[in-house]
Amino acid sequence: MSSDPHSYIGFEEYSDHIPASIPAAVQQATSRFVGGRTARVAELPQWEQLRQIGSDIRLHTIQHMDVYLTRFEEKVQAAGGIVHWASTAEDARQIVLQIAKDHDVKLAVKSKSMATEEIDLNHALENAGIEALETDLGEYIIQLAGTGPSHIIVPAVHLKKEEIAALFSEKLGINAPPDPIELTRIARETLRGKFLSAEMGISGANFLIAETGTIVMVTNEGNGRMCTTMPDLHVAVVGIDKVIPDWESLTIFLKLLARSATGQKLSTYTQFITGPRHTDGEFGPKEFHIVLLDNGRSNILKDPIGREVLKCIRCGACANVCPVYKNVGGFAYGWFISGPIGAIFAPQMLGTQAARELPYASTLCGACAEVCPVKIPIPTILRHLRRRVAQGDEFAEPVMPVAFSAIAGLAALALAQNWMYRFGTRLLPFFMRIFNRDGWIPSAPYPLSRWTKARPLPAFTAGFRKWWKMRSVAGKDSHQ
Repeated sequence: MSSDPHSYIGFEEYSDHIPASIPAAVQQATSRFVGGRTARVAELPQWEQLRQIGSDIRLHTIQHMDVYLTRFEEKVQAAGGIVHWASTAEDARQIVLQIAKDHDVKLAVKSKSMATEEIDLNHALENAGIEALETDLGEYIIQLAGTGPSHIIVPAVHLKKEEIAALFSEKLGINAPPDPIELTRIARETLRGKFLSAEMGISGANFLIAETGTIVMVTNEGNGRMCTTMPDLHVAVVGIDKVIPDWESLTIFLKLLARSATGQKLSTYTQFITGPRHTDGEFGPKEFHIVLLDNGRSNILKDPIGREVLKCIRCGACANVCPVYKNVGGFAYGWFISGPIGAIFAPQMLGTQAARELPYASTLCGACAEVCPVKIPIPTILRHLRRRVAQGDEFAEPVMPVAFSAIAGLAALALAQNWMYRFGTRLLPFFMRIFNRDGWIPSAPYPLSRWTKARPLPAFTAGFRKWWKMRSVAGKDSHQ
């Protein structure tokens, strides 16, 4: 596994290193989120209508992104803010570093931001001699642990309270008890002084309102507000896909986001920021900068199927219901965004050469599409990207190994021919006896080895067709 927690390590490489505690912690937390979402959705009879409206708004916006981004820039500048455009992650890092240098920044406090995870901003600041401190509790925990996030909404979802207590005790030199309230108090006391002494506050944003140049932050902790109002300098790093047309659109997304993410009617804090403060009597920074991050999003827009990934509002609902995510956790995806949305975002942003395994990290059960608040057709995009990996298209060359393509082609032929399928079901049990260990196959030849690297495979017995025939006959007899 890579020593850099932010670099892409690959799904298969990580599958050998999944700690047993991760699936248990993830399943416990995601079950709570799913239950909360179900209850809140049931309270809104118009939920499906809201989903469709949200989907239509997001699709319209990304199709006219140039218009709305231009309008957003004009409004930010009119409000006294400064807009920077970053084509790549490196561009974004350099812009933030230059702003920090111009203001002699020694300490930056950060609100939770997936965009800064995307560009690996913390390491860049640290390498420049600037302390970058995460203030969201989950981000603070994983920063102490030296890892990246394992979930879009709750980055430390893979850790239990006992593990967090041990981490606090080790890193902070205290005797921290495994009590959530006490652990939160310890973090609050540690961070409070940092808010007061930081020269720079860094945030992301959930939405960019083109109508007024306003950034919207949706959080459950007061740290986001502290980061964006206490320091005299505020820098927001936001993907260009976060832009929405107007305040009326925002009312739709605020209904969708919290219910889908954490099962709340509304998040604890919904913050609106339009430029810097204009008088000394106001709250807020003296100077406001926003870095609009492209980093491959413009290329994704060219694909009429794949670009629907940019509709995402980062609720994490798809991960909460995904059987793959719940059994391997977020780190197995090897990127800062995990779960089904990561499986379709990473291959398009990083390229299928780098992330060719991720489109296959799915059972295609469709649960992710059913819960997505903006109706992203995730299974459709997964199949689209699998075809890109195997056959290539106008956006990328095929990257599937020749041997795997040949085996897949033979399998497709066998499944399409009834006599070949029947012959194979008779032959396969004899062949698999070589690998059978008490009804399980702990180690199989390629390509099944991709599965058995992580868990054993049930032995193939060829009994299904016989069972189905007997069941059908029994069913007919019961109706006579």
